[in-house]
Amino acid sequence: MRQALRLQMLQAQLSDIRVLYPIGRISAARGNILTVSGLNEVAKIGDRVLVVRQLEAPLSAEVVQLSQTDVTIMPDGPCEGIALGDRVTIDDKNKIAPNQSWLGRIVDPDGKPLDDKPLGHGLVSRKLKSKPPAATSRRALGPRIDTGHVVFDTMLPIVRGQRIGLFAGSGVGKSSLMGRLAKQMSADVVVIAMIGERGREIRQFVDDVLGPEGLARSVVVAATSDQSPLLRRRCAWTAMAIAEHFRDEGMSVLLLADSITRFAEAHREVAVAAGEAPVLRGFPASTSHLIMSLCERAGPGGPDQGDITAVLSVLVAGSDMDEPIADILRGVLDGHVVLDRTIAERGRFPAVDILRSVSRSLPAAASDTENETIAQVRKLVSVYAQNQMMISAGLYTQGADPEIDAAIQAWPHLDKAMTVVHEQGCQHSFDQLRLALRRGNGTGGARKPVR
Repeated sequence: MRQALRLQMLQAQLSDIRVLYPIGRISAARGNILTVSGLNEVAKIGDRVLVVRQLEAPLSAEVVQLSQTDVTIMPDGPCEGIALGDRVTIDDKNKIAPNQSWLGRIVDPDGKPLDDKPLGHGLVSRKLKSKPPAATSRRALGPRIDTGHVVFDTMLPIVRGQRIGLFAGSGVGKSSLMGRLAKQMSADVVVIAMIGERGREIRQFVDDVLGPEGLARSVVVAATSDQSPLLRRRCAWTAMAIAEHFRDEGMSVLLLADSITRFAEAHREVAVAAGEAPVLRGFPASTSHLIMSLCERAGPGGPDQGDITAVLSVLVAGSDMDEPIADILRGVLDGHVVLDRTIAERGRFPAVDILRSVSRSLPAAASDTENETIAQVRKLVSVYAQNQMMISAGLYTQGADPEIDAAIQAWPHLDKAMTVVHEQGCQHSFDQLRLALRRGNGTGGARKPVR
């Protein structure tokens, strides 16, 4: 049986081999943009091409602009060694063919292994950019997922097929949180896109944050910050295509992308080089559609498919939640989680600001009793936040306002509960939250919800 499968995989790879290739020639080079003559009648926008250099290894590139006389391409790497007249052929390998053997592996945006081991290919190749399931046939959001974090199991629940964003500045614990979610969230397969990361962080994330147990059920797609914008942009599409492969097999897939901001920045480099004007506060107008089309591919599948639950990180410089990428994603996703630097600086992990965060799976994802608990906690935290400056300055007198008294008493217990990590399910998370409310009450009994 195994030999028959290997034979089918080999036949699939042999069928992709082409004998005849149209050939063009390099006619001009301007910066990181190359002009090719002879391919204008056969090339299409987005096609992959191969530049055969005389003294260097072949260099892959992508078609970014067309005219009646020539084709404009952008290479995946430095243009050193390219000369006028070098051959350019259209490469038909703008696809990937994932299968079960990809689990536990690290691949590049072209589906090639990065861990120095041979990588098998599936029987069916997939395009990197495909359409989402038909809107009229997609299922509704599924049941709540155990995350192992009290704050996500209670205040900000994540359900199967939900798309949620992690909005944070640099150094606030975003990557560590995504690594823990990859290990602890319930899913059949985890696909992780590391877009524009520092090279040393990829190995560190896999070994120290994800760990052998987390890697065993994961596929990591990585493009480092020194690579071309084409590769960094393609990293997100490759990860989504891999997730779609497992979704189409009926599996529940968790997709983690770090970060969508770098994905958009890579697209900006490509689009501006291709002649598009940066009109959206430095980003081209096509950025909105690019992000929306990527996000729409995640979510619940059709009747015979699984689902893709997506957690997408967003870098917000200076905590500006109104910058273009953050603003686009807030309108597309099914919720957003804000990680606050001031919370991280006082040592709380995860540094989630629950008042600025929203999960659109509520109230459906929780029971009536659980929603009452969530509302009570939000009310207490909100009252404390509104009066925190006065409380910290010692200007508030105990007994002046019962709501503020209740918030002051409950705050340290609720704040501590938001850091609890366990492996006992969502019900245990609500038990921890109710225990914090009882301790904050000071009597061991349940306090009536603050209206």
